[in-house]
Amino acid sequence: MLTALHTLIYSEDAAATRAFFRDTLKLKFVDAMDGWLIFALPPAELGIHPTEGGTPTGRHELYLMCDDIESMVADLKRKGVEFTKPVTDAGWGILTALKVPGAGELHLYQPRHKSPLKLKPPAKTRKAPKPNKPSKPARTSKPTKPAARKKKATKQAPPTRRLR
Repeated sequence: MLTALHTLIYSEDAAATRAFFRDTLKLKFVDAMDGWLIFALPPAELGIHPTEGGTPTGRHELYLMCDDIESMVADLKRKGVEFTKPVTDAGWGILTALKVPGAGELHLYQPRHKSPLKLKPPAKTRKAPKPNKPSKPARTSKPTKPAARKKKATKQAPPTRRLR
């Protein structure tokens, strides 16, 4: 069973790249050992594109997604992030690219397409209802005498039922 996606970014300055994801993007992380940080990523989606116009097979891209690219860009600029491409409308989304210390550029985009991340989870299935217990026979008349005191209950083995 697939449980997650582990993504790699190769960096000429891994410490600076890790600091960017930790301090600028504020991603949660664990120190796997000796400063080797492993970051938790937000939910992800995966698009499969055909290779066109000389795009080599085996090439992969990583895009950070956001709901409001203008406010995200403004926030990152306040934190000193350098953008390498202007915000543009690609039809399927609004995108830009930013410089990651030691690791080139990373795309940032606000999608316009439907996202599987916004789908409602499937309804939970209910357990089958328990079978009805046989009901007690209804009383046909009220007792004429006051009820006698109940005797102390003694433990008895439950009656056995025969299966037909």
